Amino acid sequence: MSTALFSPLQLGTLELPNRIVVSPMCQYSASDGNAGAWHRMHLGSLATSGAALLLIEATAVEARGRITPGCLGLYSDDNARALAGVLHDVRSYSSVPIGIQLAHAGRKASSARPWDGGQQLAAAAGGWQTVAPSAVAHGTGELAPTALDADGLRQVRDAFVAAAVRAARIGIDAVEVHAAHGYLLHEFLSPLANRRNDDYGGSLENRLRFPLEVFDAVRAVWPSGRPIGVRVSASDWVDGGWDLEQTIAFATALRARGCDWLDVSSGGISPQQKIQPGPGYQIPFARAIRAATGITTIGVGLITDPAQAERIIADGDADLVALARALLWEPHWPWHAAAALGAQVEVPAQYWRSEPHGSAKVFKGARQGQR
Repeated sequence: MSTALFSPLQLGTLELPNRIVVSPMCQYSASDGNAGAWHRMHLGSLATSGAALLLIEATAVEARGRITPGCLGLYSDDNARALAGVLHDVRSYSSVPIGIQLAHAGRKASSARPWDGGQQLAAAAGGWQTVAPSAVAHGTGELAPTALDADGLRQVRDAFVAAAVRAARIGIDAVEVHAAHGYLLHEFLSPLANRRNDDYGGSLENRLRFPLEVFDAVRAVWPSGRPIGVRVSASDWVDGGWDLEQTIAFATALRARGCDWLDVSSGGISPQQKIQPGPGYQIPFARAIRAATGITTIGVGLITDPAQAERIIADGDADLVALARALLWEPHWPWHAAAALGAQVEVPAQYWRSEPHGSAKVFKGARQGQR
C-alpha cells in the first residue's frame, strides 16, 4: 500500500523516513534551565514513537526569556551539559533526529507554570522584569515590559547565536527559531505588540527586520547542511493584527535566506484573539504559504487521525505534520498510523514482540522468536 504520510523527505542533510514530527511541547520541569530526569523520561518515550523528527520544547536563550521559572534553557554551559546528558541516554536507544526550538518569551515571560495558574509572577513570587519591542503589557493588569533599546536588541540577538552554538556543540540535528505564539520575535512582527517608531517598527519591512536579523545570525553559526526552520503564527486572530498576507512576506524573506521549513501555527499575541479550533483548523494557513512561496511547511493543529494526516500530505496541504497532545495521549501514535496505512516504522528491538499476533508487520526488521 502506498502512503504519503510514510513517504521519505529530505530536510537539509536529514533523510526523514516519514512525515511525522514531534512538535515542541513545553514541560515546565527544568531547574535553572537545566534538563533533568523528567526530560530523560519524556524525550525517551517520544524518541521511540516512530516519528521521523523530534523537536525539543521551546528552549530559552536567556534566563529572562523563559516563560516560567521551570522552562528549559540553553543560555549557559551548565544547561548544555545537562541537556547533553539527556541526549546521550536517549540516543543510546533511538536514532531519530533531534532538533530544538530556540525561543525568547518576551513580555509573556515571568509567568507561573500552567498548573500553578499561569499568571504573571510578581517579583516577590520569583518573577522578573520582562522585555519586548514596546512597553505594552500582554494582558490587562499585567506589568509593562521594558522596551528593548539598541544594546538590548544586540544582547538578545547574541543570546540566540550563543544558544545555537551550544546546540550544535552537543549534536542537535536541527534548530527551529520560535517566532510565534506571542513570544518575543512574534511581538516584533505584530502591530498589536510592536509600537516602535524606529527602524524596527511601523512598516512591515521594519517589523520584519529584527526577526530576520536573528534568523540570519543563527543561520551564520549553524553548521552547513543541518536544517533550520522557523515557527510562525500565521494569524493573530485579531482585527488589525498580523495576518496570512504578512506571513507570506515573512516566509518569502526566510526562504531566500536559507530557511529549510516553516512550522505554521497561529495566535498567542493577544487575549482578544477569536479562534474557533477544530480538526486541522490551521492547515489552510500552511497550504496557502506553501502554495505562495514553495517553502517546506509543517502543518499543525488538532491532527489526531491517521487518515486525516494522510490527506494533509497527499493533498499537498503541508509537507509534514507535527503532533503534540495526540502524542502525549498516545506516544505510539505513529505505530498505529503505520498499521492503519499499511506502512512500517523503526522501533527499538526491545519492543518488536509487542506487535499483535497475526497482524501485518509494522516494525522494520522485527524478528519473532524466543529460546
